[in-house]
Amino acid sequence: MPLNLAVALFCATASLFAIAGADDPYRFFNWNVTYGDIYPLGVRQTGILINGQFPGPDIHSVTNDNLIINVFNSLDEPFLLSWNGIQQRRNSYEDGVYGTTCPIPPGKNFTYILQVKDQIGSFYYFPSLAFHKAAGGFGGIRILSRPRIPVPFPDPAGDYTVLIGDWYKSNHTDLRAHLDLGKKLPFPDGILINGRGPGGASFNVEQGKTYRLRISNVGLQNSLNFRIQNHKLKLVEVEGTHTLQTTYSSIDIHVGQSSSVLFTADQPAQDYYIVVSTRFTNPVLTTTATLRYSNSAGPVSGPPPGGPTIQIDWSLNQARSIRTNLTASGPRPNPQGSYHYGLINTTRTIRLANSAGQVNGKQRYAVNSVSFVPADTPLKLADYFKIGGVFRVGSISDNPYGGGIYLDTSVMNADYRAFIEIVFQNDEDIVQSWHLDGYSFFVVG
Repeated sequence: MPLNLAVALFCATASLFAIAGADDPYRFFNWNVTYGDIYPLGVRQTGILINGQFPGPDIHSVTNDNLIINVFNSLDEPFLLSWNGIQQRRNSYEDGVYGTTCPIPPGKNFTYILQVKDQIGSFYYFPSLAFHKAAGGFGGIRILSRPRIPVPFPDPAGDYTVLIGDWYKSNHTDLRAHLDLGKKLPFPDGILINGRGPGGASFNVEQGKTYRLRISNVGLQNSLNFRIQNHKLKLVEVEGTHTLQTTYSSIDIHVGQSSSVLFTADQPAQDYYIVVSTRFTNPVLTTTATLRYSNSAGPVSGPPPGGPTIQIDWSLNQARSIRTNLTASGPRPNPQGSYHYGLINTTRTIRLANSAGQVNGKQRYAVNSVSFVPADTPLKLADYFKIGGVFRVGSISDNPYGGGIYLDTSVMNADYRAFIEIVFQNDEDIVQSWHLDGYSFFVVG
């Protein structure tokens, strides 16, 4: 009980400091997380709703806003939300993954206090415990630039959140039990666009106007390709960074990624297919939504346009073509690119290799042979209160050593403000997605 009291005092103290120390605007959200019946692929299943919504409500904010999000957990098990891409400056306590934040017990609430300090762009939130992501609980986050900060493209006529992801007809509890029996996940049953199956979602546009789509892959494992029949996509932002504006006929969005594209409704007035399909899979799963012109003369016609399927080079070349716009203003009124990241001397290189296997009859996944075991006490609290025996720094190596998988509460140390090169090594025959969150990461190769 003393630890619980200490945790409560720590949370309250942190909250008071956060509120007292900032003058930027506040946005308040009250969320109730519940189970509810959903029918995204035509069959009834148990979903996770936020304020009765699936997907959850969008968070709209502006650079430097303070977000006060009170989350009440009405589920029958602990629940935890992660804020994908929101920087946790100096303290990752509220990052929302197991080990940083206490899970919210059933029937209790927790208030997240986040500041989108010096950030812009498109992100999303998702539940990070107990395979809850397979039941919902996710939603979009958008951070607009402050009014006096120029954006490198005119204001669009509309701005839509587009959440895409693979989906199963099975409840998340059944999928979780499937893994616990030592099996891998089966092939998904379909793909959702904003929580709806084939033909379920629609987006309204006016002819001649330009629109912004904030596309996030909120699925479990599959890379997806996004395209609009007869329309070009201009990439303008990835993960909160303005990009050089490159035009594509379709774009790959990998698990966890968020990108913004502009498109102009410059085609004859009718309805058009919006298509999302899986990449690197056999068979290929495909779903559609509808782009509906306000003066449409007719419904969609013909087959949905095809896209890339198993071509790895196509995806790699597209990723290599994405470049940061160094002349665009950042969240603050100073040009990006004034600091040359290419001249930084990295002080440490970490090589992380993923692997899969069974341990004690259960399907496990590992990094440098360590399969993570959650501790009873969140690691950030154990570190803050100097509680011994919860974890040991260095319990995972900087490089793979090729040994078999073993269980441990793996923790790696890093120095504040150090520039570290992290190399990811995937020796498996599936795409591997990594979630790096909490502070600043830059893809360099």
